[in-house]
Amino acid sequence: MSIKYSAARKKWIGASVVFLILISLLVITFVTNCDTEPELIVAPHDREVIANQEPAEPNDIKQSVFTERLEDRKEMVTRQIAARDVNDMSVLAAMRKVPRHAFIPAGRRRYAYVDSALPIEHGQTISQPYIVAFMTEALQLDPNSKVLEIGTGSGYQAAVCAEIAREVYTIEIVEELAAGAAKLLKELGYDNVFVKAGDGFFGWPEHAPFDAVIGTAAAGRVPKPLLEQLKPGGRMILPVEGRFGFQHLILITKDEKGNLQERNVMPVRFVPMTGEVQKPEKKNED
Repeated sequence: MSIKYSAARKKWIGASVVFLILISLLVITFVTNCDTEPELIVAPHDREVIANQEPAEPNDIKQSVFTERLEDRKEMVTRQIAARDVNDMSVLAAMRKVPRHAFIPAGRRRYAYVDSALPIEHGQTISQPYIVAFMTEALQLDPNSKVLEIGTGSGYQAAVCAEIAREVYTIEIVEELAAGAAKLLKELGYDNVFVKAGDGFFGWPEHAPFDAVIGTAAAGRVPKPLLEQLKPGGRMILPVEGRFGFQHLILITKDEKGNLQERNVMPVRFVPMTGEVQKPEKKNED
């Protein structure tokens, strides 16, 4: 019995020694590898994941925000706009494309595609989607149109017009809003929109005449400089406040001889236009 026990013990000791040698070799290998920088091998599909983790450039922001909430925009156009007889295909396409939620403060973005105007910064609003579409259609824009907008606000209306027109010049009297809209429009790739902080009453004479003029704040009268800067054959739409505070959208057309025609097209409610228009009308301002 003692001989068998001794043999078994020798085998156990031998196995233990082999095991310890193997462990020592593994430890040495691990330590050696940790002392040098490992080579990184990345498969092609992993490269895309790594790129997506890098800080977004403006083009990345544009691509991501335009692909968000597509179904919400489609439903908005179908139920709120096309169902109310806005039929211009270029306008419907622009309303489907422009990401309205990007122009709304973060805390209210869940309401971006409801059938309503929404508050933005500095006591201003972003207009109801239907009103944006209706006013854009009324201008009868084409790819060669040059547009003047009075009241940039968030920049949403300018973006919609920019999807159709060649150039959009937009003026905002609140400097902070103008700066914010300019930054956002640039990030979204609207390099055909030009933003200026200033009083829209005087228009933008350096770039006149305009094929179309659109106003997004209600004035007590139509500013004469805007009429002068409207090109013969052009169209203007803006809200005007009449007696007892009631507002109407006014559509003005100028024929090739410079004659103006005006008609009320819809009762509305816009924020008031501020600046020069609030001063008493001068006697020489017909």
